[in-house]
Amino acid sequence: MTRRSRKKKEKERPAWGVPTGIVLLATPEGWRTSVLTERGMLCGRLDVPIDTDPHDARDAAAVMVTELARDFHATYVEVSWNPPREPWSWTAQVTLAAEIQPLSPDAEG
Repeated sequence: MTRRSRKKKEKERPAWGVPTGIVLLATPEGWRTSVLTERGMLCGRLDVPIDTDPHDARDAAAVMVTELARDFHATYVEVSWNPPREPWSWTAQVTLAAEIQPLSPDAEG
């Protein structure tokens, strides 16, 4: 009897695309997010307590999106929050992070 090895199926990238923006809303039920992508929008609840400080909620949303881009799209992004236009509502731009090049040995002074 011979054993057949299974081919590893290549991990496919999600159809919804790389994040391009975030909308964060404070509601009586908790923090809600909409993640804008190249091909649509993902909406849901941010996994932080209802009484979380807005600055901490923005940080948590930014971490969520950067991890999503890294884990599902193998890319690094940066999140830049816009000044708020309305109370309890924030938006952010998500852009691809510039590649960081290691310093060459010759660059030391």
